[in-house]
Amino acid sequence: MKDRSHDEAMAEMFAKDPAFAAEFLDDILEDGEQGDLLVALRQMANAFGGIPQIAQKSKLNPTQLYRTLSKRGNPEVRSLSAILRSMGLRLSIKQLPRKRVKSAARGTVAVKSRRSGN
Repeated sequence: MKDRSHDEAMAEMFAKDPAFAAEFLDDILEDGEQGDLLVALRQMANAFGGIPQIAQKSKLNPTQLYRTLSKRGNPEVRSLSAILRSMGLRLSIKQLPRKRVKSAARGTVAVKSRRSGN
């Protein structure tokens, strides 16, 4: 039995379950690690037909797509949207949940925005 690489195993999981792939990307975006996002997108590109097919579907130059998804890549929103659309996915925006903080002295609840800290 041949051992599979982690990338091959992830690509297989993404191909079998596109909903898992979407959830996985959503979790990465929540954490904000671009390197992790690029690794997952490379794995997903393999799952959904490889770079040449993704490039064709997304109407991007294959060489540029390889660069975009490289470790040092920095995809523009337009490119990222096109890549995701070629995989049957899209970007979406969600409001961050507000944190409730209870004041021991007053017994009141204040709502803090995660973004501003207020």
